[in-house]
This record gives sequence, structure tokens and C-alpha cells, in this order.
Amino acid sequence: MNSAQGKRSALVVATLSAFITPFMGSAVHIALPSIEREFGIDAIVLTWIATSYILAAAISLVPFGRLADIHGRKKVFTYGMVIFTISSFLSAISISAPMLILFRILQGVGSSMIFATGIAILTSVFPPQERGKVLGINVAAVYIGLSLGPFLGGFLTQHFTWRSIFLVTVPLGLISIALVLWKLKGEWAEARGEKFDLPGSLIYGLGIVAIMYGISLLPGLRSLWLIVCGLLSIVVFVTWETRVENPVFDLDLFKTNRVFALSNLAALINYSATFAVAFLLSLYLQHIKGLSPQSAGIVLISQPVVQAIFSPFAGRLSDRVEPRIVASIGMSLTTFGLVLFIFLNENSTLEFVVARLILLGFGFGLFASPNTNAIMGSVEKRFYGLASGSVGTMRLLGMMTSMGIATVIFAIFIGRVQITIEYYPMFLKSMKAAFIVFSLLCSGGIFASLVRGRIRSNLSEMAEPAEEEASP
Repeated sequence: MNSAQGKRSALVVATLSAFITPFMGSAVHIALPSIEREFGIDAIVLTWIATSYILAAAISLVPFGRLADIHGRKKVFTYGMVIFTISSFLSAISISAPMLILFRILQGVGSSMIFATGIAILTSVFPPQERGKVLGINVAAVYIGLSLGPFLGGFLTQHFTWRSIFLVTVPLGLISIALVLWKLKGEWAEARGEKFDLPGSLIYGLGIVAIMYGISLLPGLRSLWLIVCGLLSIVVFVTWETRVENPVFDLDLFKTNRVFALSNLAALINYSATFAVAFLLSLYLQHIKGLSPQSAGIVLISQPVVQAIFSPFAGRLSDRVEPRIVASIGMSLTTFGLVLFIFLNENSTLEFVVARLILLGFGFGLFASPNTNAIMGSVEKRFYGLASGSVGTMRLLGMMTSMGIATVIFAIFIGRVQITIEYYPMFLKSMKAAFIVFSLLCSGGIFASLVRGRIRSNLSEMAEPAEEEASP
């Protein structure tokens, strides 16, 4: 197999997998009301159908990234795709909510194995000067999945029931598995022979579950206890990792690798400041502007479409220009877009909303792939899986944090009531407060992005193309 064929195969496999998992997540959200009616479940149980997937993925990403570095990235990726495909089929034939939640947990585990290795495989196969381009394509596939999820999910749910959303991903998963086994040769495991830190993984998992579940319960008192317990678990985890010989997460990367640490922080801040925007605007468009769910979706799709268009461009640009510069420009544009949304009111036009969403999409498109390029380009080969897992973990933690901020602000301004016409003024005030918080948060992300340091001078010391060292 020539190197060009190996690169193409890796890119196709990683891109297809990058599309499937976000598509599943966004499509299932559209199907939740149908699932609620069929199983006759309450709102709390219903939220677990979505939350269980995120939780399972969040606690698994870093451990599976480390396992991939030790045992082989292609192997973990393949097992992950198998688990994801089988659990998708089992979800489609579930006969109860607990059964569906169980299989969604398996889906989350499979998804984490895919996310923890997909970017790492691309980084292993492509040389430093080409990584930004392919990472941009990978990020674009994620946004395309997010964009098509609500539309295809709504169409499938309406015409073929919610079960078809899970079934449609099965052939895509089988195609990915076939491509890996047939076309993707070699293996990448630069940490082969090192021990896996199981105790550290368990402590980490318990801490992440407590924090993320606590965030989902905000602003109740129980949520605060869970978050505190989770933070204490993270303290124990950090203490353990500094003493064990082969840690599941080498904390020296955060202590000694400034680019890695601040790039991860920038990613966490960016997702924390932007993920709830679609949630807030969906409520605004349907309640304040009176749009139907389908019409609101058409307005909201403008952001991920712009992100998908500009991510490959930004990735290629970060191969030529220092990634922190491109990413910082993107973070600045995102901050500006959030600031403009502070002035959103009941008289704002749809053109106002779409123009600001396009600006946000452009900013995030410039930020995401260069920032990922900086993270992956700042570590040694044996940490590619771990770094790939950290990218996904920052994304998930940021998503939960963003929704937690929105939940707390709603609780302060509106309370636990249904958003009806008499509460519209308070809703608008809470939305303004949320955008102020998100703007301040994102402005701090600009600083983290700018001061991370350079990686361009170190690229010559990074991994050469993996076909030179992949074992046959």
C-alpha cells in the first residue's frame, strides 16, 4: 500500500466516523418527544436518554485514548465502531426506556473510542505540514453531522418513527468497519508495553460523572454537593496521577507543555461560551418570534453550515500560519458575535439573528481546527491518543458547563415555570444575562489562546508520517 492510499483511507474513515456520532446526538434530540409518548416516561427519565450518552462518552474518552496509545489506535477505533454500530441497532429495537438508556450508554462508550482515536490516527498518518488541512476536514464533518441531524432526524421520525434514526447509522458503521479492515493498514501504538492505570481511570470517571451530573441538576442543592464531590475526586485523581509510574493522564503535559494546557483551556472556554446559544435562540425564535420548530431550525442551521465551510480553510491556514494566531482571531470574532447578541430583543429582525449566527459560525470555524492542530502538534507521538481524548473531553465538559450556566440564569430570572407569554420579559432579561456571561467568558478565552506559545518552531521535531513506522 502506497502512502497516498494510506492517507486517503485514514481520512475517509476518520471523516465518516466524525459525521456519524454528532449526527446521532443532534438527531436523537428531535426524536425525544416521540420517545416520550411511546414509552410514557416523565421529563427526568427522558433527559437521561440524552444525558447518559454524554456522560458515558465523557468518562471514557481519556482512558480509551490512553489504551489506544498502548494497544493500538486502529484496534481501539475498530472496537469502538463495532460497539457503536451494535448499540445503535439494539437502541432501535428497545422495548422500554431503561433498555434504551442502557444501549445509549454503550453508544457513548463506542463514541468515545471513536473520538479518542479518529483525530489521533489522522495525526499519526499525516505529516505536520498537512495536519491542519485534514483536521479542518474532520471538524467540517462534525458540523455537517450536527447540521443534518435535526433535519434528517425530524424527517425520519415523522415518516419512519424514531427507531429509524438509530437504524440509519448501522450501514454507515458497517462501511467504516469494512474500510478500516480492508484499506487501513498498519498500527500505531508508540506507548506499547506501558501499563494501563485502571485505578486512576476509575477515580477520573467517578469525578467526571459527579461534576457533569451535578451541572445537569443545577441550581438545586444536591447539584452543588455532587459538583463538590466531583471536584474532590479530581483532586484525588491529580494526587494519584503524580505518584503512579504510568498515569492514564500525564499531568506533566499540563505543567510543562504550555501550548497543550492553554489550547485545551481555550477549547473548554469556547464550548462553554457557545454551546447554549442554539438552545437560547431556539426558545427565542419559537416563543418571541412565533416560528415553527422547522422554521427555527432553518434559521439556526446558518451557524453550523458556515462552520463546516470555513473549518477546512482554517485548518489549511494553520499549516502555514501559527495556529494560535488563526484560533485567536476566531475566538475574537466569536466574542464579538456574542456581544452583539446581548442587544437581541423582541423587535430584532430574523436578518439580525442570521447575520450574528453567521459571524459566530465564521469565528468558531476559524478557531476549532487550528486549536485542535495546536493540541495535537504540541505532544509526542506516544501521547496522540491521550491528546485526542482530551479534545473530546473539553468539548463535552464545555457543553455541559454552557447548559449549566443557562440553567442557573433561568432559575434566577424565571424560576421553575413554563415559558408562557407573561414570562416573556423575564425570558428576554435572562437571555441578555446569559449572553453577557458568555461574552465575558469568551473574552477570557482570547487571552488563553494568545499566550499559549508557538508550535511552528517545534513541528520539525514532531512525528514523521506514520507509514514510515507503522508496523505491517
